[in-house]
Amino acid sequence: MHRLDPRGKIFFVALGIVTLFLVQSWLSFALLGGFFVLLIFLAHLPFQYVFKSLRPLWVLLALTLCLHVFFTPDDALVLFGFLRVSLGGLFKGLFIVARLVLLVVATTLLTLTTSPIELTDGIEGLLSPLKRWGFPAHELAMMMTIALRFIPTLLEEADRIMKAQMARGVDFESGGFMKRIRGLVPLLVPLFVSAFRRAEDLAVAMESRCYRGGIGRTRLRMLRFERRDYAFLSLSLLVFVLSLSLSWWTW
Repeated sequence: MHRLDPRGKIFFVALGIVTLFLVQSWLSFALLGGFFVLLIFLAHLPFQYVFKSLRPLWVLLALTLCLHVFFTPDDALVLFGFLRVSLGGLFKGLFIVARLVLLVVATTLLTLTTSPIELTDGIEGLLSPLKRWGFPAHELAMMMTIALRFIPTLLEEADRIMKAQMARGVDFESGGFMKRIRGLVPLLVPLFVSAFRRAEDLAVAMESRCYRGGIGRTRLRMLRFERRDYAFLSLSLLVFVLSLSLSWWTW
């Protein structure tokens, strides 16, 4: 997975997302889930590290399940006052939760096996045919590269500013909601000033190096499909088509 062409992995994730929204059977979900687990094993990724990406979604998944269980108009199994637990709602909720989990696992496979530079190069490669119609594929990829590059820098800068403000007596944790919002002003203003200053320095550095977009730009490593990429895409297409066929057959 790590050595595959990023364009193929992006195409795989896009097809996987479309397939996950089209399938309507548990058998198809089981097939797709087994395929994703196989890819995690082949990529030598720790399973706990992959499923750690689901941690921020536990509240959303639990809320989705509860809404379907309690508010689906179906025969009630158990009544809790005005709340009714329905079997159909339980199955629908679990179905939506399984779909969301597989969506997150598919995108996590892409991000854990592809560096930010490879990801932006892959997006530029997929969008390059649109250049003949004036689409700024290179500029879009460059914007994504810069944005991904500056995220950890801005987080580090925010942590430094927060510690400096706390040393001056600023309290970010106590008080009500509005007080906490007002307390973020001493953090956000220096952070925005620092971000604009870094952006200006980067623009000056790019202009001094005669950056002119994608005109005449060469690459150290050219993207090209190899046998393993064709084998990966062929296997992925086979699994996706089979899962859609199982879904339509059992629907």
